[in-house]
This record gives sequence, C-alpha cells and structure tokens, in this order.
Amino acid sequence: MMGLESVGDLAIHVILKKLSPEDAGRVSCVSKRLRSSASDDLIWINFCRLDLSLSHPLDPRGNPLPSFKEAYQSWRKAFCQYPWSLVKRTKRCWDRIEAWLNNNFPEAKATLCKGATEEEILELENALKVKLPLPTRILYRFHNGQEVEKANLVTHTFGSSLGIIGGYSFYSHYVNVYLLPIRQVIRDTLQVTRKLGFFRRSKYVLVASSTTYSEKLFFLNCTNGQLYVGTRNLLTEGEMIPCVPHELIKLGHGLNSEQQQDAMLLWLEEHGRRLQNGFVRLHEEENVRAINLFPEEPPLCSVAVTNGVKVRASALLIPELSDLQDDVEKYLFAYSIRMSLEPQGCIINGLSFDSCQLHWRHWIIRADDMVVSDFNGEAVIGKFPLLRPGDKEFVYQSCTPIPTSSGSVEGSFTFVPGRLAEPKGDPFLVTVASFPLKLPDYVF
Repeated sequence: MMGLESVGDLAIHVILKKLSPEDAGRVSCVSKRLRSSASDDLIWINFCRLDLSLSHPLDPRGNPLPSFKEAYQSWRKAFCQYPWSLVKRTKRCWDRIEAWLNNNFPEAKATLCKGATEEEILELENALKVKLPLPTRILYRFHNGQEVEKANLVTHTFGSSLGIIGGYSFYSHYVNVYLLPIRQVIRDTLQVTRKLGFFRRSKYVLVASSTTYSEKLFFLNCTNGQLYVGTRNLLTEGEMIPCVPHELIKLGHGLNSEQQQDAMLLWLEEHGRRLQNGFVRLHEEENVRAINLFPEEPPLCSVAVTNGVKVRASALLIPELSDLQDDVEKYLFAYSIRMSLEPQGCIINGLSFDSCQLHWRHWIIRADDMVVSDFNGEAVIGKFPLLRPGDKEFVYQSCTPIPTSSGSVEGSFTFVPGRLAEPKGDPFLVTVASFPLKLPDYVF
C-alpha cells in the first residue's frame, strides 16, 4: 500500500475508481495524501452513480448535499441496519418505476409518499403484531405508499385513477390499485382482521387495494413472504390467490440476508419491467388517465389485420370476481378488444373504402382444449363501431368465466364497407386471432 505514495495523482485516481467504496475508505486511512485523493468528489460521483444511480448529491429524502461523498455516506448511514446489496436492488426497483412515471404519468408519481421512518415501521409491526419481511421494510423506507383520493362508497363517486399498480374496467366494474401508506395499512388490516379472525394468526397485512368501490385487496403474509389477492369469497371464506411464484420467494434464517426476496419486492420489480417494456401502458378515456393492465404485447396480446381492419386482443384474470369453489365458473377473465382501420382504408377485391362498420360478432371460447361457448350476436356491448383511417382505436371490454385456469378466445367480426345504413359492398369477415386466458405467474 505504501508503494502508492510514489504513484502520480492521475494514476491514483484511476486506481481508486476501480476500488469499492469500502476499499477506498480503507485506503484513505493510510496517509494524508491518500486521504485527500480518496476524498476527491470525482471518485464519489462514480460510486454514487454505480451504487445509487445518483446524478446529483442527494440524501435519501431527496435533500441536496454539498458533495457526492457526503451523499454516499448519508445513504449508508440511513440504511446501515440493512444489507447494502438489498438496498441497492430495492432502489433500482423504485428507480425503474419512478422513471416511467416521470416520463408518462407524472400526476401519479406526485402521489408517492416520502419514505417511512424506522419508527413508523415499528409502529406498524407493534400494532399488527407482525414482523415485516426485510425487503418490504426497505421498500417502505423508500416510499411510504401513495396518498390518493378513494371512491365514496355512499355516493359511488369515481375515486382516483392514479394508482401506480393500475387496473381495468368492464361494464360497471372498475378497479385501480394503489399502494397503501403505513397508517392505512394499520387501520384497514385491523378492520379486515375483525371480519376474518385467521388473518391475525397468519400474520397478514393489507398492502394494496383499489381506490374505487369495486373492491380488490392485496395481502402480504409476513410469515412466508407471499403476496395474495382476495377472490369473490375473501370475506366469507378467506379465499385468496398467490400473486408471485412461490419458488422465487427466499426468506428465513438459513439464508444470507442479502439473498432475501419476498413477494412484494418481486411483484414491484415485475411491474416495473412491464411498464418499462410497454407490456402495460397508460390509457386515457374521457380525459381520465390510468395504467391499464390489459397486455399490449405478444404473446398475450394477439394482432390480426384483415382487409385493412386491425384487431388487437388480450385478456387478464379478474381475481376479485373469481370463485375457486365453483366448478363451472371458477376463473373470471376480462378481455379487451381494440380495433382500427389502417391508413389505406378498407381494401376489398382491390377496391379501397374510407370507412367500414361492424355488424356481427362470433366468439369461440375454450377451457383448456374444450369449447365452452360458441356464440354469435349483433354488435359489441350494444355498439356498432364505425372505423375510419386516422381515428383512435375503438376499444371495448367484456368478460367470460371458465372452469379451468387456462383457455383461449378466438373469433371474427362481420363488417360492411361504408356504413350499415348505406353499405358500399358485401359484408366481409375480420379475424380476431386467438388470445390466451391464463392464470398468470404474477397477478396484479
């Protein structure tokens, strides 16, 4: 180490940049010269960028600090009781979600609360007599849920569309899920526990729910680290569906604490990836923006173009309306159909038409490989959409129950070129390519 004293400043700088922050701290103890070199903020800019993705010297609460070295030290001090690698991983999880919200949905990002204090987390644990899994504790240290306006259950007002988990709508069922702040976790968990006594014994806490009057509740089991969502039978039977593959959860005293991952961390990491990859997107309807959970990318979203009419289709499980005790209608799936006319218009036998209108639909629904419904009917949700080039997609949602955890939907629409009242040619079929109905690995 003493040989470094004879090395030039530039070489020392290069060497220090290749060290870990811990080793840079050790080098600073050797001599005054090395202490000065190891205190160079250019070194700590690199550490802050690599470990924390910081481009400015900020403390964990977002307050500016004079130097990157002080910023790094403030982070290590704030999270000193946690494995540093788990802190870095959790920050990457939140950074991914926040970056997407910044670019696409800033009004939702504004609802994220500042991180919870250790005192607030201890208050939750004492009030509910639980011990939060380590990853969930760190998640709350970064953001203490969301502050959103919930629906009024008496007047049936809309509620907020700003939940960062998002949701869906079909018919009169509207869901938008947000993360609960700690004080609401305590209050709402105690309310549910009074209805379901086993919750207290099993150490469940309510961590996310819908802002709307269509109820959807997510519970973290603090004993096994799994996240569950309630079904139609939640309040009567305590029935729930796991939200994350069990085999991915790693908790327990036999594990290195840095390797721990509970369902809450895995769930939010997966959600961040889906947002970033465009698998789920923002949807706007009647000037209301919300994260729409219907898949937008293959293989869960099918795409077919017939005679210039483009149809995209996908489905998702609706756990809160599923009934695992019903052998006929066990799983409820909602599906979203999006149709539009390509720029060249509707092409029939080489002729181009600038509009076409839907008249008829035909659906074949399968549970596994068995046809459970073969249906023909006029219109879609009572509408006969007229498609023109350049118009927004016509989007509608519907739902179907099936007795198995997997199945599929395919079918066709009958259109006429022009309008139904004034057709300009013969009716033609538009394909709806098969799309899956599937109990997913991750349930949102």
